[in-house]
Amino acid sequence: MLLAHYVDVAAMPETNRLLATIDTWWNEIEVLVVTGVTNARTEAANTTIKQLKRTGRGYRTPATTGLVSCSAVPPDARHEHHSQRPTSR
Repeated sequence: MLLAHYVDVAAMPETNRLLATIDTWWNEIEVLVVTGVTNARTEAANTTIKQLKRTGRGYRTPATTGLVSCSAVPPDARHEHHSQRPTSR
């Protein structure tokens, strides 16, 4: 690999770490290069949900947290979950 040669020539800890990172993530990098597909939307939604959970915003029960989480994700990015909701009496 040509990059490994340049890393050896540079002889710097930073370039060694960069090469190790590229080696570790190469399969994922190659998928992006070949297909152009990423998981950016999913990661953005997860980050938004985590931030909402951190701030609390007064929502304390799992049901209300779920409602807020769903409203934070754009409708076209959601997977609809059809479950039976309890009816109030």
